[in-house]
Amino acid sequence: MKMPHLARATAPALALVLAALLAGCASGPPTTTEGGVPIDATRTAKGQDSRSLFLVIHYTVANFPTSMKILTEQQVSAHYLLSDEPQPRIFRLVDENRRAWHSGASAWGPNHRLNSSSIGIEIVHPGYVQLPNGQKVFAPFPQAQIDALIPLVKDIVQRHGIKPEHILGHGEVTPSYKEDPGPTFPWKLFSDLGITPPWPDAAAVAAQRAVFEAQPPEMLWIQKSLAQHGYNIQPTGVFDKQTERVLMNFQMRYRPTSYSGLPDAESSAILWVLTKGGAKGLSAGPGPFARPITPLPLQPAPAAPAAPSPAASAAAAL
Repeated sequence: MKMPHLARATAPALALVLAALLAGCASGPPTTTEGGVPIDATRTAKGQDSRSLFLVIHYTVANFPTSMKILTEQQVSAHYLLSDEPQPRIFRLVDENRRAWHSGASAWGPNHRLNSSSIGIEIVHPGYVQLPNGQKVFAPFPQAQIDALIPLVKDIVQRHGIKPEHILGHGEVTPSYKEDPGPTFPWKLFSDLGITPPWPDAAAVAAQRAVFEAQPPEMLWIQKSLAQHGYNIQPTGVFDKQTERVLMNFQMRYRPTSYSGLPDAESSAILWVLTKGGAKGLSAGPGPFARPITPLPLQPAPAAPAAPSPAASAAAAL
């Protein structure tokens, strides 16, 4: 008979306890670091984004067991390794919150040393074979690999807010000695899926190609337009080794049927469309025109930047 009276007496106390519990849930308990330092994580700054601004795609030029051994036991690594098995598997080798040693002395636009701001994916792939005439024949990527890669890329770029124009190949960010993932990588498919930027409009390229066939652009325009696109290239005004390497990687992505590294009207037209006209004000004549590009012996590349760390140098293994 005393139960209702007891309930009435304890109701205020229960309300106070409940309010305290709700207040605790609202603010959240303090957290601690692994070293035991108390941290209050109840507030979050508005001004922030992911440390991962780029996604860099590589191929290994090694079979699956060798690729795994190199990437786990040597001074080179990647966040993910995609196998070439009949049913490809994805291996996470480095946590995304940590830096993998995959891109070496790389650059894109104003960003350098991209290891610190990128996620790297290595794809098990043999690379190419070189014929007696010097021609390189690149192996295709199995469809099963691409089918496994696409959702991985989508997931990474969605979680980190990586811009489509920041999804790049190793050869694009390190063109002086790299060319992966090579001309058989389906960049256009990634563009058609909306993962990477829109593909250069074919009609616009054809129209500009006719213009450049009539009057080729000057080399300085080509170099500065490549730099505007993002490549780390120094404008020398002459066709040098650095320009050949950058153009080769550019062609492998946007004109994979022909990638000699030599300047031509079609490559220049693609570059013009991608950069909405390219570098401005470089010649006395109208637009980017000056004089036809005459064949020149390759000049040495400009002085290389400071030597990378041993860890970065080891990236040449893949």
